[in-house]
Amino acid sequence: MSDPEIEDLVGDSSPSFEHVLSCVFGVRDHESRTYVVLLNNPGSTIAELAEELDRDRSNVNRSLSTLLEKGLVERQRRLLDSGGYVYQYTAVPLSEAKERLHAALDEWVADVHDAIDGFEPGEL
Repeated sequence: MSDPEIEDLVGDSSPSFEHVLSCVFGVRDHESRTYVVLLNNPGSTIAELAEELDRDRSNVNRSLSTLLEKGLVERQRRLLDSGGYVYQYTAVPLSEAKERLHAALDEWVADVHDAIDGFEPGEL
Protein backbone atom coordinates (compact mmCIF):
# COMPACT_ATOMS: atom_id res chain seq x y z
CA MET A 1 0.00 0.00 0.00
CA SER A 2 1.34 3.44 -0.86
CA ASP A 3 1.83 6.22 1.64
CA PRO A 4 -1.24 8.44 2.10
CA GLU A 5 -1.14 11.73 0.23
CA ILE A 6 -3.19 14.88 0.49
CA GLU A 7 -4.95 14.02 -2.76
CA ASP A 8 -6.41 10.96 -0.99
CA LEU A 9 -8.65 13.32 0.99
CA VAL A 10 -10.44 14.59 -2.11
CA GLY A 11 -13.91 13.06 -2.18
CA ASP A 12 -13.72 11.73 1.39
CA SER A 13 -16.46 13.66 3.19
CA SER A 14 -15.69 12.34 6.67
CA PRO A 15 -12.05 11.29 6.99
CA SER A 16 -10.68 10.22 10.36
CA PHE A 17 -8.26 12.47 12.23
CA GLU A 18 -5.48 9.92 11.74
CA HIS A 19 -6.13 9.79 7.97
CA VAL A 20 -6.06 13.59 7.68
CA LEU A 21 -2.85 13.75 9.70
CA SER A 22 -1.27 11.06 7.53
CA CYS A 23 -2.29 12.67 4.24
CA VAL A 24 -1.55 16.29 5.07
CA PHE A 25 1.79 15.76 6.82
CA GLY A 26 2.89 12.79 4.72
CA VAL A 27 3.26 10.46 7.69
CA ARG A 28 2.27 6.83 7.86
CA ASP A 29 -0.83 5.58 9.64
CA HIS A 30 1.21 4.06 12.50
CA GLU A 31 2.87 7.46 13.04
CA SER A 32 -0.54 9.10 13.26
CA ARG A 33 -1.59 6.47 15.80
CA THR A 34 1.56 7.21 17.80
CA TYR A 35 0.60 10.90 17.90
CA VAL A 36 -2.91 10.05 19.14
CA VAL A 37 -1.57 7.70 21.83
CA LEU A 38 0.79 10.46 22.98
CA LEU A 39 -2.11 12.89 23.20
CA ASN A 40 -3.65 10.58 25.78
CA ASN A 41 -0.35 9.62 27.45
CA PRO A 42 1.89 12.71 27.67
CA GLY A 43 5.40 12.18 28.92
CA SER A 44 5.63 8.60 27.64
CA THR A 45 8.92 6.83 27.04
CA ILE A 46 9.67 4.71 23.99
CA ALA A 47 9.23 1.56 26.08
CA GLU A 48 5.82 2.70 27.34
CA LEU A 49 4.71 3.63 23.83
CA ALA A 50 5.94 0.33 22.41
CA GLU A 51 3.82 -1.51 24.96
CA GLU A 52 0.75 0.70 24.41
CA LEU A 53 1.02 0.45 20.61
CA ASP A 54 2.06 -3.22 20.62
CA ARG A 55 5.00 -2.38 18.36
CA ASP A 56 8.74 -2.95 18.49
CA ARG A 57 10.73 -0.20 20.26
CA SER A 58 12.86 0.46 17.17
CA ASN A 59 9.71 1.05 15.09
CA VAL A 60 8.30 3.38 17.74
CA ASN A 61 11.62 5.24 17.80
CA ARG A 62 11.44 5.77 14.02
CA SER A 63 7.84 6.98 14.29
CA LEU A 64 8.84 9.45 17.00
CA SER A 65 11.75 10.71 14.89
CA THR A 66 9.35 11.47 12.05
CA LEU A 67 6.84 13.14 14.37
CA LEU A 68 9.62 15.23 15.93
CA GLU A 69 10.75 16.28 12.46
CA LYS A 70 7.18 17.30 11.59
CA GLY A 71 6.87 19.29 14.84
CA LEU A 72 4.03 17.13 16.15
CA VAL A 73 5.76 15.86 19.28
CA GLU A 74 8.23 17.27 21.76
CA ARG A 75 10.99 15.40 23.56
CA GLN A 76 12.30 16.06 27.04
CA ARG A 77 15.19 14.37 28.81
CA ARG A 78 14.53 13.14 32.35
CA LEU A 79 17.39 12.17 34.64
CA LEU A 80 16.99 8.84 36.39
CA ASP A 81 17.71 8.41 40.11
CA SER A 82 19.83 5.39 39.27
CA GLY A 83 21.92 7.46 36.85
CA GLY A 84 21.53 8.05 33.18
CA TYR A 85 18.46 9.49 31.53
CA VAL A 86 15.39 8.63 29.52
CA TYR A 87 13.54 10.63 26.90
CA GLN A 88 9.88 11.40 27.43
CA TYR A 89 7.64 12.38 24.53
CA THR A 90 4.55 14.55 24.48
CA ALA A 91 2.29 15.35 21.55
CA VAL A 92 1.79 19.01 20.72
CA PRO A 93 -1.71 20.04 21.79
CA LEU A 94 -4.50 19.01 19.45
CA SER A 95 -5.38 22.67 18.88
CA GLU A 96 -1.84 23.31 17.57
CA ALA A 97 -1.93 20.22 15.35
CA LYS A 98 -5.28 21.37 13.95
CA GLU A 99 -3.88 24.84 13.21
CA ARG A 100 -0.95 23.25 11.37
CA LEU A 101 -3.34 21.01 9.43
CA HIS A 102 -5.44 24.01 8.37
CA ALA A 103 -2.36 25.96 7.31
CA ALA A 104 -0.94 23.05 5.31
CA LEU A 105 -4.28 22.45 3.58
CA ASP A 106 -4.70 26.14 2.81
CA GLU A 107 -1.22 26.19 1.28
CA TRP A 108 -1.99 23.09 -0.82
CA VAL A 109 -5.31 24.54 -2.01
CA ALA A 110 -3.60 27.82 -2.96
CA ASP A 111 -0.99 25.85 -4.93
CA VAL A 112 -3.72 23.93 -6.76
CA HIS A 113 -5.55 27.19 -7.54
CA ASP A 114 -2.31 28.64 -8.92
CA ALA A 115 -1.79 25.53 -11.04
CA ILE A 116 -5.34 25.79 -12.40
CA ASP A 117 -4.86 29.47 -13.19
CA GLY A 118 -1.64 28.65 -15.02
CA PHE A 119 -3.18 26.15 -17.42
CA GLU A 120 -2.96 27.40 -20.99
CA PRO A 121 -4.67 25.82 -24.04
CA GLY A 122 -1.38 25.20 -25.87
CA GLU A 123 0.21 23.49 -22.87
CA LEU A 124 -2.50 20.92 -22.11
